[in-house]
Amino acid sequence: MSAVLTVGVLGGMGPDATVDFMAKVLAATPAGSDQDHVHMLIDHNPHVPDRTRAILGKGGEAGAVLAQMAKQLQQAGADMIVMPCNTAHAFQPDIEAVLDVPFVSIIDETVAACAAFEAVGLLATKGCLASGIYDNALSAAGVRAVMPDDAETTAFMKLTASIKAGDSGPEVGTRMLQLANALVSRGAQAVIAGCTEIPLVLDQSMLDVPLVSSTDILAEATVAYALGQKDLNHKRQGSMA
Repeated sequence: MSAVLTVGVLGGMGPDATVDFMAKVLAATPAGSDQDHVHMLIDHNPHVPDRTRAILGKGGEAGAVLAQMAKQLQQAGADMIVMPCNTAHAFQPDIEAVLDVPFVSIIDETVAACAAFEAVGLLATKGCLASGIYDNALSAAGVRAVMPDDAETTAFMKLTASIKAGDSGPEVGTRMLQLANALVSRGAQAVIAGCTEIPLVLDQSMLDVPLVSSTDILAEATVAYALGQKDLNHKRQGSMA
């Protein structure tokens, strides 16, 4: 089945995470030939200002840059926009304000995948946590968020910085697993990988509870929407879905 929609990807946040997302879109596509794959227009822009710093008021016009990227992708022919960076979804209103095509939220798709759980742990950046985009969405869905404490968030930020610098070795994976298990010990029935760097070092085989990978979920949703298997009409401009 050939794709019916062209997907615009706001990427580069970080570069390895974007490549991982693209690979997972390919893996999720039931393709028998080149022509069966999803047409993706990718703005792989690692120069987007730091999203956490922008959220915390420490500088950078991340929202304006992301909006311009999205507008250019739409002008280039994208029928829908996705963004494999969780923290950057704090700027979703800026992005949607310039679009006439649907924006598919990694936050909403991931939260929808957590409906069977009463409580889920959230591994995410300091900016993502400060923005409230995940815990607000989880609360609206009736799911309790088990949050990392300040020390765990600081440790998480150091780990993601290491991953972005090219270290995705076993030691980083072990330390990421320790953070996930700390949330499980406090009642999390599953753990959301709420940063697209996480799946580069942590996978389901390492956890005793479900790992809800936002990268995988967005990739699968992207394919479903692009192939017309899921309806995009409810995600037209102005919707925060």
